[in-house]
Amino acid sequence: MFRQFLIFSLALTASHLIQAQATPASTVGPKAKPDEAPEPRITFNFVHVDGPYIAMTFDDGPAATLTPKLLDLLAARQIKATFFVIGQNVTEYPEIVARAAREGHEIGNHSWSHPYFARLSDDAVRSQLKRTDEAIMNAAGIHPKLLRPPYGSITARQKRWIHDEFGYDRILKNTRPGSIVLSHDIHPGTIEAMPATLAQLQDKGFKFVTVSELIAMATPPPPKISPTPAATPTGSTPPVPTTAPRD
Repeated sequence: MFRQFLIFSLALTASHLIQAQATPASTVGPKAKPDEAPEPRITFNFVHVDGPYIAMTFDDGPAATLTPKLLDLLAARQIKATFFVIGQNVTEYPEIVARAAREGHEIGNHSWSHPYFARLSDDAVRSQLKRTDEAIMNAAGIHPKLLRPPYGSITARQKRWIHDEFGYDRILKNTRPGSIVLSHDIHPGTIEAMPATLAQLQDKGFKFVTVSELIAMATPPPPKISPTPAATPTGSTPPVPTTAPRD
């Protein structure tokens, strides 16, 4: 099953059709190949959606006491979030990850030990991802669909082969409708501020969904309208530009 690649937005891509121009027989060359459909977008920090939807995400957990406290808070407000977990922490607190998944939250891969991917070999990156995938599977019985590389550190080449091999989406941060909001569930200050933060967002009319739910809501952005040049009155002569004399 194809799993989406998030280094936490689904790209809606359209095939571009190009009309072939007629070519005189005497100058006919090789037939041009039709344009291929653009590749789906695999990097997200915002999704264009119809409605005030945002995705709250929490990185670096689970933490022994703070993550359960956050889960209690989210449950009280009936909010679903996405947790990008560290594999080492998952093996230490598997019951917390299991609870998060059981309560309807999404679990994403945030590496095994939080290194800079761009500084690692392919084999080292592969180990970071596989070990964390396995830890999540053992804890919650699910395969993560999303990846957020630590520090946002990932090369273009790594992004391509990780996408091909693991099928993740890369998720970044950004808050407006369609935003993917980054927080951490390992800092006491974040958890203490979260009730007021969530209340303010709800008061502004935002609705909370998981990252994958947000991506599934994606709609094409409105077309950009180019400014229309002012029309020249009929019968009038357009002004001729003049050049100032040189000194």
